[in-house]
Amino acid sequence: MSSSVLTETSIPGVTPHARGKVRDVYACGDHLIFVATDRISAFDCVLPNGIPDKGRVLTQMSIFWFDFLKDIVPTHFVTADAGLYPEPFRSHRDQLEGRSMMVRRAKMFDAECVARGYVSGSGWKDYKSTGSICGIALPAGLQESSRLPEPIFTPATKAQTGHDENIPFETFCAITGEMAHVLRDLTLRIYSTASAYAAERGMLLADTKFEFGMVDGTLVLADEVLTPDSSRFWPRDTYSPGGAQKSYDKQYVRDYLETLDWDKRPPAPPLPPEVIERTAGKYREAYRALTGRNL
Repeated sequence: MSSSVLTETSIPGVTPHARGKVRDVYACGDHLIFVATDRISAFDCVLPNGIPDKGRVLTQMSIFWFDFLKDIVPTHFVTADAGLYPEPFRSHRDQLEGRSMMVRRAKMFDAECVARGYVSGSGWKDYKSTGSICGIALPAGLQESSRLPEPIFTPATKAQTGHDENIPFETFCAITGEMAHVLRDLTLRIYSTASAYAAERGMLLADTKFEFGMVDGTLVLADEVLTPDSSRFWPRDTYSPGGAQKSYDKQYVRDYLETLDWDKRPPAPPLPPEVIERTAGKYREAYRALTGRNL
């Protein structure tokens, strides 16, 4: 298992098409190459330390789910074999192998498709103040992390900076037009399928977000799928509603940062070795638990 850290890619002569908090994206004709680095962000700040193997986990887990869901929805995934990438990318397999994938360019819908099966995160805050989530009225008396009577669709705006913002379905319809109901139904179907599989592996899928786009008139699932960065996975054997749950994500990093005298503005403080390794272990553990494989 590799434990090297890559926080920034560099392909000589090629400028990234986009660079997000975690991913570097390169354009090559009708395709894009997504590279998941080991960068980690918290409170909307990219931290100075990378997390070993994080990018590999995000990429390999998305590839696993793309294949798992192929009978439900087409995807933009083409290949993760860096030897099949066009030049000059093929000559830089040392940066790309295991943490990248070539995908078809898609015309993306400008909204996040979020499914929730439990009351947590921004949904819990919304419920506490309004008794609903995204305008969906819910039973009284739910606790933090309670399971919902049935999964709900709670879309959000895509934020280039800052947090995504929950929006009512009517706003989602205005953004996505005639595809709104298709996207909602597909999101809930994928969530139900994935959560049933995760439960068999001893994990609860509390909530997750998907991104969809169109390729040559076909609706496709795109970007990352059902990873610890886009989803809230909890160990089933320690689940206990009434508070926050243990999770397979970067919550350990957030909890550590909350103990510091830091105003949550850049530059972010460095992470100590034990926090880095504990977080890396969470990502690896999530991959092993869900796929039954090692990196």
